[in-house]
Amino acid sequence: MISIVGSTGAGKTALALNLSKYLPINVISADSRQVYKYMDIGTAKPTKEQRNQLTHYLVDYVNPDEKYNLNKFIIDSNHYIDKINRGKNIPIIVGGTGLYIWALLDNWSLPDVPPNEKFRASLENKIINFGPEYIKNTFINKLGTDFSENYDLKNTRRLIRYLEIINEIGIEKFLKSSKSKNETNIIYGIDFSKEEQLTIIPERIEKMFKSGWIEEVENLIKNGYNLDHYSMSGIGYKEIYSYLNNKINYEDMRELILNRTNSFIKKQRTWFKKSDNRITWINTIEDNKIIKNISEKILNSYDNKVNANN
Repeated sequence: MISIVGSTGAGKTALALNLSKYLPINVISADSRQVYKYMDIGTAKPTKEQRNQLTHYLVDYVNPDEKYNLNKFIIDSNHYIDKINRGKNIPIIVGGTGLYIWALLDNWSLPDVPPNEKFRASLENKIINFGPEYIKNTFINKLGTDFSENYDLKNTRRLIRYLEIINEIGIEKFLKSSKSKNETNIIYGIDFSKEEQLTIIPERIEKMFKSGWIEEVENLIKNGYNLDHYSMSGIGYKEIYSYLNNKINYEDMRELILNRTNSFIKKQRTWFKKSDNRITWINTIEDNKIIKNISEKILNSYDNKVNANN
């Protein structure tokens, strides 16, 4: 498969749009937030004009009160990959949700285990009594240090889900089903420096507010969406919701959004490491020579795959 990965705000969509000038590509969005309808500004969705220029799948896909998870993403992505291939176009996976990206590229297969509310409640009580470190340490003890390093140990919500699956099927089946590495993928990464981040992210957030982010959340609230819905836990939506309900002031809201965004970028960089030799990192999305070289490599790889399957 072919993919574009990187941090929030690095220019993944812009790179895909530039590649579409030279290649018959369609995008499958690997973004766990852009999948939700009516949440455009805070998720930085491709605009309607951009989506008219380049077809995007799994954007504006489900309502904010629907649950969307890794298994659904894998199933839906494989469906659209087949559809794109049948249309003689090239599928490209574009996004910054590391779990989604690697699960699809490396063909993970997490069992479709239904939620166990009683088990989940017991873990949440442990968090209340012992803090989130309890969940992290439990997960590490289950998998061992070496295996657990492959997961985002700071994402308590996902660790609870993994422990839920392990509780149902056992550790051996979990490890066999969830992890493998595919070295044949073509992956391009784009990012900015930590110094550039100090400017890029505040400017990005400011632009979102000027584009009507608060009004967007007001409309979501008017349509019945609230913090009981997972979609509303996204960066900015939770904070703006709290601000509109007089739980925090404007300045605290802005600071919390900035801090959560920077923390998220830090997590993204643990998924997409500069040391990962599967990823080819590029420094610019504007150099036509670089874009053409990438396009040629993708086209050659796709042609070779088609010929091998014939």
